[in-house]
Amino acid sequence: MLNPKSQIQNPKSKTPKGKIIFLVGPTASGKTEAALHLAKKIGAEIISCDSMQIYRKLDILTSKPKKSACKNIPYHLIDIIDPEKEYNVSDYRKEALKKIKTIIKKDKIPLFVGGTGLYMSALIDGIFEGPMQNEKIRKKLFKQVEQMGSQYLFKQLQKKDPQAAVKIHPHDTKRIIRALEVFALSGRPISALQKERKGLADEYEIKIFCLNLPREKLYRRIEERLEKMFSLGLLEEVKRLLKLKLSRTAAFAIGIRELAGYFDGLYDLEQAKDLIKRNTRRYAKRQLTWFRKDKRITWINLIGNETPKEIAYKIN
Repeated sequence: MLNPKSQIQNPKSKTPKGKIIFLVGPTASGKTEAALHLAKKIGAEIISCDSMQIYRKLDILTSKPKKSACKNIPYHLIDIIDPEKEYNVSDYRKEALKKIKTIIKKDKIPLFVGGTGLYMSALIDGIFEGPMQNEKIRKKLFKQVEQMGSQYLFKQLQKKDPQAAVKIHPHDTKRIIRALEVFALSGRPISALQKERKGLADEYEIKIFCLNLPREKLYRRIEERLEKMFSLGLLEEVKRLLKLKLSRTAAFAIGIRELAGYFDGLYDLEQAKDLIKRNTRRYAKRQLTWFRKDKRITWINLIGNETPKEIAYKIN
């Protein structure tokens, strides 16, 4: 790690266009609270790197930062789209690039905070200019998932694009379908097209820090946070969301399907909570698996009893 007098404290780094910081980690690791202290310390504005916090009305469900906590530190790209509308990584990248330019013009550091590895990768490494989505192909692939499961499509991907299959989780249906769609439309593997892309790493100095907690401490935090979410009104929030025609992405927010089963009388509330806890733990594992593959990351190993301010001061 850097010492307290490192360039992280200076928005004007040795690179021509400045420095960009990423603070990532699994869900419930304390990123948001630590980021607010870090932003104050280094002179930064925060940009959310969370694929669910972009949606309005998913406040409790996605543990968005409180508005009162963001009074002194600008926090961008939360609550920017209604949950009925589709939103993808390309949309996010365009919005984030605009925010970066605006923040750097103010001699501030863009500080990305969140746990969506795909968003981080799209920014740092870029995204390829692949073919537009084809609804006919996508519907066919989604139908295959429903009938035969994601493993069936993943085996197809392993045959058509083994390099992409190494990087995509066998249960990451969305990315598997996109890779197969690109192959069908272009005749070229998505892994080959991705090598032609350019991202922030080509223009800026990038530093990535990932919070890492002992697994038992992380799981305890996940359970404690869920209980707090219920006390804040999670049931009522999800009940309102289920009345909407949610976009495909928004509908995947952990908690929606699990509580829909409870509302439909399939199981009791305690069983619903157990499902949410289990699926959140699994999500945290997937996040950590993603980040561990990126050798550019500096890991911030925590005991689990550090305050947000203490965590921020470990990132120096």
